[in-house]
Amino acid sequence: MNHWNVIIIGSGPAGYTAAIYAARACLKTLIICGSTKGGQLTTTTDVENYPGFADVIQGPWLMEQMEKQSIHAGAEIISDYVKHIDHKSTPFILTGEDNTKYSADTVILATGAEAKWLGLESETKFRGYGVSSCATCDGFFYRNKDVLVVGGGNTAVEESLYLSKIAKSVTLIHRRDSLRAEKTLQNKLFSNPKIKVLWNTVIDEVVGKEDPLSVNGAILQNTLDGSKIKYDFDGIFIAIGHSPNSPFVKDFITTDSDGYIVTEVGTTRTNVPGIFAAGDVQDKIYRQAVTAAGSGCMAALEAEKFISS
Repeated sequence: MNHWNVIIIGSGPAGYTAAIYAARACLKTLIICGSTKGGQLTTTTDVENYPGFADVIQGPWLMEQMEKQSIHAGAEIISDYVKHIDHKSTPFILTGEDNTKYSADTVILATGAEAKWLGLESETKFRGYGVSSCATCDGFFYRNKDVLVVGGGNTAVEESLYLSKIAKSVTLIHRRDSLRAEKTLQNKLFSNPKIKVLWNTVIDEVVGKEDPLSVNGAILQNTLDGSKIKYDFDGIFIAIGHSPNSPFVKDFITTDSDGYIVTEVGTTRTNVPGIFAAGDVQDKIYRQAVTAAGSGCMAALEAEKFISS
């Protein structure tokens, strides 16, 4: 059985950054990623808010550069899915999909989170071309334009309020006749003149142009009478939540009610000494590439201190 000082599960900004710092600390470092490297940024096209780049860069390209840097620093990368961690052993024993065993002094969980989608074929078609799950990431592209937000919780209201500072108009639709969001947020939403709310409404179809591929509207359906109306929108933001990739550790790692891994305040330490969590799997607030990278750095530094002690 091969042994590593640090095993990182996940290959997004948090995972790659953790690998760079761990490997540069002369720790034998392994990244275990699934079949797709790079996390959510591999499905993002234009990236304008990652520090260090004056021009627009592509999400997949940024992840390729992080991967190359982690390998250059000395980290190893393999494709596998960790289905079990023996957290009671010393060192930790990880079991892969085909029962391959990995031994580690420390483990960094950087498995990320996945945005929840509506499941529409047209939504999938225009994802990244007018359909987004992150207003903070993509709102900049819709300055003085008309946008649609889908959802009824805190995320949807917060995204709407954020977009109202950028877009010409914001329409929020919810499938019910009341929101689940906190009352304080709802008060801000209802008092904002740039935001319109359509109740008992869902997306029936996302519509747009083929060349270039881009959204120009949506067919909205009333859930009470089934009527459908075509509306013009330049962008659509799906804000119905995220699912952290944490089920395989829930039996022994503390998570909150939404499945996000709980870490000690101001650190990346979980309830199990020697196991750390970084990136979107433990961050339900910011969910940005730069904050994920920062927490990956923290996790690697804390792993190094744990090993040294």
